Amino acid sequence: MTTRPHPTIASVALAVAWRTLHNVFTTPSLLFPSLMFPLFFFTAFAGGLSRVSEVPGFEYEPGYTAFQFVFALLQSAAFGGIFTGFGIARDFEYGFARRLMLAAPRRTGIVLGYALAALARWLVTAATLTAVALIAGMQVGGSGVDLFGLYALALLLNVAGTLWATGVAMRLRTIQAGPVMQMPTFLTLFFAPVFVPLDLLRGWIHAVASVNPATALLETGRSFMAGDPSHVLLAFGTATAMVCLFAAWALRGLRSAEAAGG
Repeated sequence: MTTRPHPTIASVALAVAWRTLHNVFTTPSLLFPSLMFPLFFFTAFAGGLSRVSEVPGFEYEPGYTAFQFVFALLQSAAFGGIFTGFGIARDFEYGFARRLMLAAPRRTGIVLGYALAALARWLVTAATLTAVALIAGMQVGGSGVDLFGLYALALLLNVAGTLWATGVAMRLRTIQAGPVMQMPTFLTLFFAPVFVPLDLLRGWIHAVASVNPATALLETGRSFMAGDPSHVLLAFGTATAMVCLFAAWALRGLRSAEAAGG
């Protein structure tokens, strides 16, 4: 009598990623929010606030559209992970995730699968956002290497956002966990220099932005777009540290779900 081999981490990850992506791309109510959210902020900020570029001291050669595009790109990366976290919480609430955990002895692959799905989902959003920005006349000052650095930075942020949301979803296991995933991410991003460079901020917001990890990502991302990279090691070090920290957070969340009978 032969026994069926246990699924590997890779096979579990691919199965989870495929199911998640199939659900997203065949369900408009799941797909469109992740596409429209960054597009809304990009058009609102780049269009409605374009006169901000005339503020004395605002010196960003590619222009305000490119300045806001970098924020919208990084925001889309972070919230692409958050939207995946919503899906994880929904899977627990509807019972699918518990059945999946019972069927998959190598449960680390579940976390990896959700992360792969979040990345693929964000790549579609990033491509759409980039196309809209170019159609809107965005000027790109950086070379191909610079742009690779910008998108690599956003990719790391997407992974970090997914792992953060995964940890929350697996601890609370209900769609009501959405605000817990979303609000810290939202506040972190908006307490960074969103509308003007860091040097033009004043008062308490400057103090908060100066120690905000999102500031390093934004400032370096914008320097990539301008073709004059700066503080690259700081930005990638910050993003990598976030991935490592939230990976531990997500895996501990997985253990919490297992202990709860997942």
